[in-house]
Amino acid sequence: MSAETPPTRTAVIALRGPYDLREVALMGFGHRDETSFDGVMRLAFRVDGLDDHAGVEVRQRGGELELTVHGDAPLDAVSRQVARVVSADHDGDAWAAVCAADPVLERVHAAAPGFRPSNFYSPYEAAVWAVLSARRSRVQAIALRRRFSEAHGVVFSLAGRTEAALPAPQRLLEIDGFPGLPADRIPRLHAIATASLDGSLDVDRLTGMAPAEATAALQRLPGIGPFYSALIVIRACGLTDVLSTEEGHTREAVRALYGLDHEPSGPELERIAERWRPFRTWAAVALRAVGSRLALAS
Repeated sequence: MSAETPPTRTAVIALRGPYDLREVALMGFGHRDETSFDGVMRLAFRVDGLDDHAGVEVRQRGGELELTVHGDAPLDAVSRQVARVVSADHDGDAWAAVCAADPVLERVHAAAPGFRPSNFYSPYEAAVWAVLSARRSRVQAIALRRRFSEAHGVVFSLAGRTEAALPAPQRLLEIDGFPGLPADRIPRLHAIATASLDGSLDVDRLTGMAPAEATAALQRLPGIGPFYSALIVIRACGLTDVLSTEEGHTREAVRALYGLDHEPSGPELERIAERWRPFRTWAAVALRAVGSRLALAS
C-alpha cells in the first residue's frame, strides 16, 4: 500500500522523572531494530479498539514528549497508546527510588537514568508478532512483518521515512496466504483477528485480570503458548510489576550482575525480585538491556 499523507496534529505527554527517548527508541524489541537515533521515534499502529491507524513522530523536548500524529484517529486515544508503548505513563521518580534501594539496579540506573522499556503497540500486534516470528530468526521475522504490513496494512511517511502498520483485524481476516508465511499460520492469524474483534485482546480486559489468568486465557489461541502469552500480557499491556520466570535471558542477567555461581531457579528469581516491586517488569528489562553495558565495562 502507498504511504498515507493525512493531516497532522500535535499532542504533548508530560514526563515524570528521568526519561531518555533515545534509550527507548534504540532498545531493540519485537519488530523494532533501530541502530541509530536522529531525534525521532517513528510509530505506526492500529489504534486500540478502532478500525483505524495512526502514524506518530515522537520527539523529546525536555520534560515532555511532543507527538506529531498522522491520521484522524482520536488524539486522546493515540496519546494514551503512545504513552503506554514508550513507558511514559508511569512515575520515573518512583522507579529511580526502587533502583536506589538495590545495589545492582542502582548501577544499572546510573548507566542509563532515562531508560524505560519499549513495548508492543497492543496485545493484538504482539499476538500477530508471535505468529509471524515463530520458528524463524528475529531478523527474518522483522523482514516478514515489514513486507506483510506494506502489502496489507497502512504505510505512513514519518519525518522522511516510511513506517508500516499491521493490517486491522477486519483486513487480517480477508488474507488467505502470503509469500514466506507457512499455510498453517493463516488460521492462527484469523483466530487472533477474531479475538481482537470480540474484545478478548482489549488492553483494559487483560489488565483487569490477574496476570496468570490473562496468560491462561491467551493460551486458548492457536499457536500461543506459555512464552508468548506471557510476552503479550507483560510487554503489550504496559504492566510494570509482573515477573516472568520463563524468560532465560532475565535469569542469565541476574546470574551475571548479582554475582551468582549458577542461573537462578524460578523461586530464587522471585526472591531476588521482591526488592524490585512495584517495577519488577522494568527491572528485568533494564537488567537485560542495560546490564550488558556494565558487564562490558567491568
